[in-house]
Amino acid sequence: MNGIFTVRSARPEDAEAIAVMQSMPAFRAGTLRLPFPSISSVRTWITNAEDEKRILVADQDGVAIGMISFWREQGRRSHVGSLAMGVHDEHAGKGVGSALLKAVIDMADNWLALRRLELTVFWDNDAALALYRKHGFEEEGVLRDFALRDGRYADALAMARIHSNS
Repeated sequence: MNGIFTVRSARPEDAEAIAVMQSMPAFRAGTLRLPFPSISSVRTWITNAEDEKRILVADQDGVAIGMISFWREQGRRSHVGSLAMGVHDEHAGKGVGSALLKAVIDMADNWLALRRLELTVFWDNDAALALYRKHGFEEEGVLRDFALRDGRYADALAMARIHSNS
């Protein structure tokens, strides 16, 4: 692999690389994903993404090395976008997450005129916290016993980025 990657929409043929990525220890520890997703379930998730949901990948030499899913909330929360992301364990800390996040922020700010982007992140995911803070996300609260992770309940932080649309 050449170390250069591009950001693009996920395709059904990315399912195998995404399933492998979602099974990696660090990726899985930072997300709500269960271990060992099937390739067919990932392919279905990509194929059946609703109109308001975007799944982007960082592509390096035809292989997905990071992913972010982004969706617009509905009704009285239609000014809000939510996101979830992860990066292949071997590519963490190399700008992949930042590139994916920048793509979503650009879409939210310049194409959808969203006012608020929000996410949850495990309290001890220092790399993700640094990434989100770098891109203007602020902590809004602690979600106690948010999710079961490795047999124990773990807290998460609610974070958001407010855009002035000025």
